[in-house]
Formats: sequence, C-alpha cells, structure tokens
Amino acid sequence: MLIRGVALLAACYVIGQLIGETLGRLLRIDANVGGVGFAMLLLILSQNWLEQRGRFHLEMQEGVVFWSKMYLPVIVAMSATQNAKLALSSGLVALLAGIVPVLVCLATMPLISKLNPKPE
Repeated sequence: MLIRGVALLAACYVIGQLIGETLGRLLRIDANVGGVGFAMLLLILSQNWLEQRGRFHLEMQEGVVFWSKMYLPVIVAMSATQNAKLALSSGLVALLAGIVPVLVCLATMPLISKLNPKPE
C-alpha cells in the first residue's frame, strides 16, 4: 500500500508537469507554468476522491505523507534554479503568473467554505 501512495503522488506530479509544459507552450513561454501547483491540486482532488470511496487506506497515506515532508526542500531547490532576472524582464506574463492564481484562490475560498459542511 505504501507504494500505491508514492505511485499516486508520482502520477499527479507527471500529469501536473505535462499540464504546466503545455500551458507554457500555449502561452509561448519557454518554461513550465505551474506544473508543481497543478500536481498538488491533482493530488488533493484524487486523495479526496479516494477517501470518499473508502479506497485511501492508512498505508497508502504513508506514501503520500513521506513525500509531502520532502515538498518544501524540493520546492526551495527548484526555485533556487529559477532565473529571477529573466522573469522580471518578461514583464506582464511574470506578474500575471503570480497574481492571477492568488486572485483565483481568494475568489474561490468562500465558495469552497460554503460547500464544506460545518462540524456540529
């Protein structure tokens, strides 16, 4: 079961990277646009889907939890390789890539909180 958790995480990561690369190409940017973010969203959605169907077992969760502990060091290492000067000189696209996701998250939070039943 541990390997299934790692496999779920790996599948979400690969799909997220493909979405990020595709989005970058559609925007005519030679970069991955939000691949890790898409991967995390896919992981959250797939984990919830599996939990609702009773298929996300404790052993499977251990595989996901192991790599979630590694998430911050991996992201720090990835961001250290980014070219900040190039991103700033890109202008509007770099700003939109940061501002739009934050605004979307802020706009959807009230909707998500209304969909979630309140504990009694």
